[in-house]
Amino acid sequence: MNPFFDIGYRIVAIALCLSCGRQVWYGLIERKITFFNRDILDWWSPASEVFHRDAAPVRYWMVICMQAGSTVLCFVAAIVGWWQPNS
Repeated sequence: MNPFFDIGYRIVAIALCLSCGRQVWYGLIERKITFFNRDILDWWSPASEVFHRDAAPVRYWMVICMQAGSTVLCFVAAIVGWWQPNS
C-alpha cells in the first residue's frame, strides 16, 4: 500500500475532526448551529438553516449530535488510519 495515501487519509481525517469539533464548540457556546448543506447541486451557496437552541431544540440537538459523532469518527479514523488486515 502506498504510504502517501495513508498520510493523506490521516491529514484529511484530522482536518475534518477539527472542523466538526469547532462547529460543535461554537454551536454550544452561541446556542445556535447551522445545518450543513444537503443539496449536492447547490453546494456553493452557504447553509441557510440556522437552528437556535430555544426555538428548535430537537433539530438543534440532532445537528449537535451528528456533528459530535462526526468528530469522534474522524478522530478514530485519524488514529487508526487506513488499516487492512493481512490475510
